Amino acid sequence: MTDTLDDTAGPAAGRQAEPVGADSAPSYEVVLVTYHSHAQVAGLLDALGPTVPVAVVDNASGADGVPALVAGRAGTRCLDGENVGFARAANLGARSSTADYLVFVNPDTRPTSAVLESLVADLAADPTLGSVAAATTGADGRIELGVGGWEPTPRRALVYAFGLHRRWPRAGVVARPQVGEEIELGWITGACLAVRRETFLRLGGFDERYFVYNEDMAFGRAVREAGLRQRLRTDLLVRHATSSSGPRETARRGAQLPKMPQQKGASMASYLVDHNGPVVATFMRAVLMAGFLPRLGVAVLRRDRDARRHHLAYLKGQATRRSPYRS
Repeated sequence: MTDTLDDTAGPAAGRQAEPVGADSAPSYEVVLVTYHSHAQVAGLLDALGPTVPVAVVDNASGADGVPALVAGRAGTRCLDGENVGFARAANLGARSSTADYLVFVNPDTRPTSAVLESLVADLAADPTLGSVAAATTGADGRIELGVGGWEPTPRRALVYAFGLHRRWPRAGVVARPQVGEEIELGWITGACLAVRRETFLRLGGFDERYFVYNEDMAFGRAVREAGLRQRLRTDLLVRHATSSSGPRETARRGAQLPKMPQQKGASMASYLVDHNGPVVATFMRAVLMAGFLPRLGVAVLRRDRDARRHHLAYLKGQATRRSPYRS
């Protein structure tokens, strides 16, 4: 699960993407998982243009009119995700595709077709690459924190939990590279991520144990274990959208406020347990929870109700490993 509509421009933008020639372009399809994001999906499809093939996996089962939105768009298909979570829905889109390459795109991003073609061209040119992603940016044009990162270790967890990654940006769990910076990462974000379909399926796709969040970290681990590399294109910038949600979507996000941070905490806790021994996993979970306590205290002192709910929900997820979206 991380604005303007200008995807590759702006004060901090890198070089423009170079489209692949029409004769040499390999086949690719965008896989888009949506949940009550009608306005965002509409904005994304407009940004992509009419020629990019898209598989929309609708986890809202048509409740907000997404199937009708995409019905008239050439090269676009809509699948019912039945609210099975991001990882499983993305895998559904991947398995049902016949394209050589897949580009997973979040509905709140605005990549152009040129950006997607550059990512696919990287994969086509380098068989040692398992995945390649564009870097997402905020409204200020800066690359966002969490566009990728490294495998959690006790030391990295300590750095991340207490905000020391601001001083030592490559010592924590999440990365925030500069535009154009070459950086070696252990995992990269799935917000605008290109893969070979065959490789993705051979590696098992996204780990469906994680309803949402940490599936990109788990996939990065699978890529590394397969002896493949990952690349974050910090010269290809994709902006998050602004003001793209209607009032119903905004109200729904407000209702989801406690659930999303709880899911983040639960997914991270589950990942740590799944990939570490009990002592190390317990230590890292305790460290991450301890790092949230000062933030919770500040929220209480400031009487910031939303921040307090956010931090309490994250702590609940870390402590219980319980997803609020699963019974």
